[in-house]
Amino acid sequence: MNRVDLIPPAAADAHAAAPLLNCLLREVAEPLPGSGELRRHRLPSGRLLRVRGERRPADPEVDTGGHWRRIGHTELVKLVVEELTRHTGLSNPELPAEMIDSRDAVAAILAARARATPPTDPYLLSEQSLLTGHPHHPAPKARGGGPAAGWLPYAPEAHARFPLTLLGLREDTVVDEGDTAALDALGAAPPGYRLLPAHPWQLDLVDLSDAFADGRLIRLGTTGFDAWPTAAIRTLYAPERDLFLKFSLDVRITNDIRRLWRHDLLSLGTTDTAAARAFAGGPAAWLSDRGYRTADFAFEELAVLVRDGFHGHLRTGATPLLAAGLVEGFEGSPCGGAAWWEAYLRVVVPPALAAFADHGVVLEAHLQNTLIAVDADATPVQALFRDAEGVKLLSDVDRAAGWERLVYTLVVNHLCEVAAVLAERHPGLDPWPAARRELARHDLPEIRALLASPTLPGKTNLLLRWTGADGAAARYLPLPNPLAVT
Repeated sequence: MNRVDLIPPAAADAHAAAPLLNCLLREVAEPLPGSGELRRHRLPSGRLLRVRGERRPADPEVDTGGHWRRIGHTELVKLVVEELTRHTGLSNPELPAEMIDSRDAVAAILAARARATPPTDPYLLSEQSLLTGHPHHPAPKARGGGPAAGWLPYAPEAHARFPLTLLGLREDTVVDEGDTAALDALGAAPPGYRLLPAHPWQLDLVDLSDAFADGRLIRLGTTGFDAWPTAAIRTLYAPERDLFLKFSLDVRITNDIRRLWRHDLLSLGTTDTAAARAFAGGPAAWLSDRGYRTADFAFEELAVLVRDGFHGHLRTGATPLLAAGLVEGFEGSPCGGAAWWEAYLRVVVPPALAAFADHGVVLEAHLQNTLIAVDADATPVQALFRDAEGVKLLSDVDRAAGWERLVYTLVVNHLCEVAAVLAERHPGLDPWPAARRELARHDLPEIRALLASPTLPGKTNLLLRWTGADGAAARYLPLPNPLAVT
């Protein structure tokens, strides 16, 4: 019997059920009074549901008239469908299939991890640690419903690494904006062509047969080095070149089809320049999305975005770690006590607030867009932010809406999750007084209102997907604010 045989189906069920339960309980359920490890909730139908634990709810049970009956993931999906249909008056045949796909993807990932060799580099390990993934999404690991054999070779959670496919793009079809010199250094293109790296999974997803047939595209082999998929899946890191490359993937991952959309690419220079200016000369760093290259006949499908590596940005001697990896946990993952948390807040909060207040830049400062650099003692010493695609500028959006977005990504999606891990690992530690002190140091009217507000904005990913809303059209519901002094 090998290690794969020892992975029980319950492990995949548990990883898949936790974020789905988080969504259900946050967005449509009513919490009932009580204390202890088991928490009870009333659903829209009037049924009672109870779960074990808080940060990662588990072991869901429904009340069958005085008797609590455990339900597995398949029955949980059925329950969610019934409750959402009642709650919204709408049906959605696609999302239940995504929920099941997400669970099956976890099972495939667990089996693949049992055979894989994890990276030795702590940074890469942190990026590839997200077995559960987004803690408040109904199907965080769905991979478009395709067979696992099609996507597992490119899955970060399975510790994948692979060479990039190199294409020659005929010069008269090239669209090139910003600094893309790093792409030309990946290989050699013949006369009349420019080099265009491609994600091999994307080449399986799109039909480019006409372009290959008429010579607009030619195949030039692969890179002589591997790239590692990061938590974002379509963003790869090449350690040998200290280079990040972000590609389009024509597959739905969480809320959106993960293309590099034309409108985002066309505004990239403006948003990235503003973000880079906001971080210039400061202790935190911005990993610039400095340019893109694509084909005019497949603008979104073949786009590749060039992002800065760590050179020139990372504090000497520090090790970057993905903030989402710290929440998920991985071998050697640091998560200290009160002093560690205060250091964490000092490196993350001030630069995000300064970008907003002084430069009108609204970072998408959630867990997957924030890297925490730690010193030899695992103490946070620097934050690095990324992803110009998610940046908003106050010159383009209403200030109140920009602030709400920052509070959601920085506080709800980010600080609340790290604080929950700290409280779980260090019983008796209340992380919120330190967070209040750090926020209160910044003289913003929005901060004073935030610390006095009884609620925080929570994004409704389950209802957003169920109602078929655009993934970028965030909808919020009020959550209890742990920052408020009661």
